[in-house]
Amino acid sequence: MSQPHFIVFANEKGGTGKSTTAVHTAIALAASGHRVGALDLDSRQRTMTRYLENRDATVRRLEKELPHAAYEVLEDETEAGLAAALGRLAEQADVIVIDTPGRDDPIARAAILKADTLVTPMNDSFVDLDLIGQVHPENYKITRPSFYAELIWNSRTQRAKVTGKSVDWVVLRNRLQHIESHNLKRVGAALDELARRVGYRVIPGLGERVIYRELFPKGLTLLDLQQIGEVGIAHITARQELREMIAGLGIPGADEVEKAA
Repeated sequence: MSQPHFIVFANEKGGTGKSTTAVHTAIALAASGHRVGALDLDSRQRTMTRYLENRDATVRRLEKELPHAAYEVLEDETEAGLAAALGRLAEQADVIVIDTPGRDDPIARAAILKADTLVTPMNDSFVDLDLIGQVHPENYKITRPSFYAELIWNSRTQRAKVTGKSVDWVVLRNRLQHIESHNLKRVGAALDELARRVGYRVIPGLGERVIYRELFPKGLTLLDLQQIGEVGIAHITARQELREMIAGLGIPGADEVEKAA
């Protein structure tokens, strides 16, 4: 059996839409025919787990078949426990999505070492940019990479030495405003400058839309709305954002995801 493709969502800051993006990615890949596993490393908040539990409840209530991901929350927060959980999911998945806590965490660091695709969602602001790089207060140029960027760099180097495989680090710009602004351009320019120094790619993520907050209690994603008859004009635009995000991640089989979306 071939090794699953590991997609790790990691960001030490909370409130970046990390779990919402992870769930939408998992379900989009499942909708394309991938066998998807999802592992929640945050045993306290369990946001991804709660999202998928809500989804199971909606499937039972509506008696409809929706794309599914096998999931579990990591209870044994040791490296052995992580390996065991990934082993269980790997038996039934060709892609495993891992959602890490929004804090520095030793098990999250261990998960990052397993990433084929490492995704760092961030809000489009200098507050979030500070996680990966510091900027000059007057010209907004990058002055130095942050501790987190150095951590990821070292993790990628370590993984390459051990496995001989590279890691695709993707910085995902979530909650992008729908109008141009000086701040949006300055953040974008700073991200591009830092990308050349520490080696990540920048892609657009999910916009600032009320629909994402409304979907959580039902465990639904944008891909499900057409099937349950709740598609509006705004939803169509949001679905296009999702298509572009999934395509931008570059996961094997992403072209099929675009067709499914």
